[in-house]
Amino acid sequence: MLKPMPRVMSASPVVQRAINDPERARMPSVDPNRSPTPAVQFTRVSKAFGPSQVLIDLDLDIMPGEKVTLIGPSGSGKTTVLRLAMTLERPTSGDIRLFGESIVCDDKGLPRSSRDEARIRNRCGMVFQQFNLFPHMTVLDNLVLAPRTVLKLDKEKSEELAMEHLRLVGLSQKAKAYPGQLSGGQQQRIAIARALALRPEILLLDEITSSLDPELAGEVLDVIRNVARVMKITLLIVTHEMRFAREVSDRIAMFDGGRIVEQGSPEQIFGNPRSERTKAFLQSVLNH
Repeated sequence: MLKPMPRVMSASPVVQRAINDPERARMPSVDPNRSPTPAVQFTRVSKAFGPSQVLIDLDLDIMPGEKVTLIGPSGSGKTTVLRLAMTLERPTSGDIRLFGESIVCDDKGLPRSSRDEARIRNRCGMVFQQFNLFPHMTVLDNLVLAPRTVLKLDKEKSEELAMEHLRLVGLSQKAKAYPGQLSGGQQQRIAIARALALRPEILLLDEITSSLDPELAGEVLDVIRNVARVMKITLLIVTHEMRFAREVSDRIAMFDGGRIVEQGSPEQIFGNPRSERTKAFLQSVLNH
């Protein structure tokens, strides 16, 4: 249905330096062969907004270092999965764990305090559809703010970390620019660098190219391709970019009506989908 894409992409000079010296990225070393504990675990998770049931008894495990992409029609529950993992929403029922620790309740079964939620949430970073950069701050100041307030780094260390991640996304020359002076694609790349500067173990990506034209979207997707290659980080991605999903993912989960109707390797999902709903969805988006 979809022609195979090569798994290895040519890297920019900036990213090639990171490949040659992965420590420059300063990301946590997460080896999927070392830990049997999922990085993210949803157990019978349901979520309703009033009478609308968005997720229904979701069971989903994502292992450390795994790259998992959620596909499916709009309104099928994909973004809600990310927002629940980031504690931006609370489940109606069920449990969600990050590296074995529940973000829903403590050891006594009581709801997590906002302080506890913040502590656990720091293991995740999220990039949204909108860039959400502070327009009155320079690019560098946008990146420095969170490491200084959350990681408690000093000014010199936080700026060093920020510049490393700006180099990773190919925008170190824009450190003193303001968001309004950048293209949409550049702003989204800055948003990715900002999320990575907090050194998360899990990166959540929610339709990060939906507001960009194809050329700018390609720039952003190239950054994520290289992040997936260079960094030992868990990725949970929501996207309608099917070729990108096939190339970057270890596993793909097809959502419909708040449930996973099928999941498997990219080769299986795109080459030999078992669910009729998956077949219909892929035919629709690939022939559009």
